[in-house]
Amino acid sequence: MATDTIASIPTQARSKQLRACLLCSIIQLPVDYRKHGCPNCEEIMQMKQNSERIASCTTTYFDGVIAVIDPENSWVARWQRTSKYVRGMYAVRVKGRIPEDVEAELESRGIKYRPRDQTDQD
Repeated sequence: MATDTIASIPTQARSKQLRACLLCSIIQLPVDYRKHGCPNCEEIMQMKQNSERIASCTTTYFDGVIAVIDPENSWVARWQRTSKYVRGMYAVRVKGRIPEDVEAELESRGIKYRPRDQTDQD
């Protein structure tokens, strides 16, 4: 079996401690964001070793949790737009928006920001 990147899966955390990334919706503990950043979008979000950035780019307000084990072959991952991301736990819906500077960075790269609160349905 090939070794893929996988996000740390929280096992003994209370739900209030978990945070979802506002860009990709992966769920991790704050300590994991601090140590490793976001496994999907760290290049843009830059949360590693930055508590202020973690607070502004993640949220504790999310609904539902999906365990994504085989992102490329999962219809749920395609539906949630996470099929190109690492295996891990993802929020179904994330409340909040990314900071304006992150949205501007995405725009400068030609990437359209789509909030993960399900207000922008396909």
